[in-house]
Amino acid sequence: MTTQPPPQGNPFAQNQPQAPQQPQGQNPYAQGQQGFPQQAGQPGQPGFPQQGVPYAPVPPQPARRKMSFKTIKNIVIAVVVVGVAVGGYIASRDDADQAGVGDCLKSASSSSDRMEVVDCSATDAEGKVLSKVKGHFTSVTAETECRKVDGATGFYAETGDGEEFLLCLGDV
Repeated sequence: MTTQPPPQGNPFAQNQPQAPQQPQGQNPYAQGQQGFPQQAGQPGQPGFPQQGVPYAPVPPQPARRKMSFKTIKNIVIAVVVVGVAVGGYIASRDDADQAGVGDCLKSASSSSDRMEVVDCSATDAEGKVLSKVKGHFTSVTAETECRKVDGATGFYAETGDGEEFLLCLGDV
């Protein structure tokens, strides 16, 4: 009696077409026209980086903030405002509101009714402060008040915003 080797394959799949046989020694999952394509620059298994290749971590880059036009404009405006305030303060140190008895005054400009403090020996000194009275004065009340001061020939009254006062002026 002869024995036959058991049949190869699925004994229950009798009338089904069989897949083409691979030559022995070849991997049916090997690369070629079939299977997954090899990723560029990575030898070894497809889709997986080669083991042992070190990858240095990329440090996070600090965010660089660019100044917007609006920010630059606000800075320029702030500088101008501070400059005007400082300039106004420096200019106001010579204004009439800083004058005291014995100081001399001159007109700030030909188109202005403001006065500023000058040295009494200056050629442009127009009047010497004989009296300084705090309060609100009209032309009539200022003239009446300064008539009470000996040697007064004129007056300067500051009214409106800020400190209100009257300066009675005499000759330099």
